[in-house]
Amino acid sequence: MSEASGAAEERRGAGSLAHRVPDLGALELLLAVARLGSLGAAAREVGITQPAASSRIRSMERQLGVALVDRSPRGSRLTDAGALVTDWARRVVEAAEAFDAGAQALRDRRDSRLRVAASMTIAEYLLPGWLIALRTRRPDTAVSLLAGNSAAVAERLLADEADVGFVEGLSVPSGLDSAVIAHDRLIVVTAPAHPWARRRRPLAAQELASTPLILREKGSGTRQVLDAALGGLARPLIELSSTTAVKASAVSGAGPAVLSELAVGDELSLRRLVSIPVDGVALRRDLRAVWPTGHRPVGPARDLLSLTRSRPAHPA
Repeated sequence: MSEASGAAEERRGAGSLAHRVPDLGALELLLAVARLGSLGAAAREVGITQPAASSRIRSMERQLGVALVDRSPRGSRLTDAGALVTDWARRVVEAAEAFDAGAQALRDRRDSRLRVAASMTIAEYLLPGWLIALRTRRPDTAVSLLAGNSAAVAERLLADEADVGFVEGLSVPSGLDSAVIAHDRLIVVTAPAHPWARRRRPLAAQELASTPLILREKGSGTRQVLDAALGGLARPLIELSSTTAVKASAVSGAGPAVLSELAVGDELSLRRLVSIPVDGVALRRDLRAVWPTGHRPVGPARDLLSLTRSRPAHPA
């Protein structure tokens, strides 16, 4: 191989394919020129000005090293090389259209369902409103909800059994990214007949910590927050796996409980439960959306996330 031919071969192979092949916009413009016989008409069809179209054709000719279009007052005509390139361009554009259709089919399949995992308080008291709003935005998306404690939510996400999750704990489980979407407050409640309901002074944090309580199971966000705030808890009076069960037990007079303010609004207003003030402890917590690290929610999951931020549980 001569030095000259070797240099030509090196020029042809230099750079990536994206640098050697015209982009889809240029190829679509060339096809429009071939079909309409006018650079001006082709420019209008693809939505650009005629000077921009002329510039794009010249750039493509420089890139390929051949003349593609003969321009004259009577219109624009493809050269022999231009006619050949147009045949190739048509196949490239058809392949791109098939690619786009396939990608849209993938998006449609993704958007046809949404798998949500949520800790109990969020699942029972916040998600219903968010999902009703999501249905207005995406009526064709089928939603499934997996309710459990915060540890179970993390497991679902990491096993690819959910697209987005919601937790109430103090920290973000390993392997997940998060965003705070709302705030919540835990309150101590008892039935009206309980001795604490007749107290004139707030309950001391130490007394709360040393009292057997009706509690959620280990792994729940509510229990994590309470345990951390008090520096430890007495052995549970009763251990239950749902917020509703804890609330029902407290209403029945079984003992005191610590529940989300979200969960007991009706019971407090009807005096089925009484809120007990506590000194020396902050029981405020963040509610978070979570998803696998590096995989920020898209499609319906992203829409649901935006709805949670527009409908917070409590003002910040």
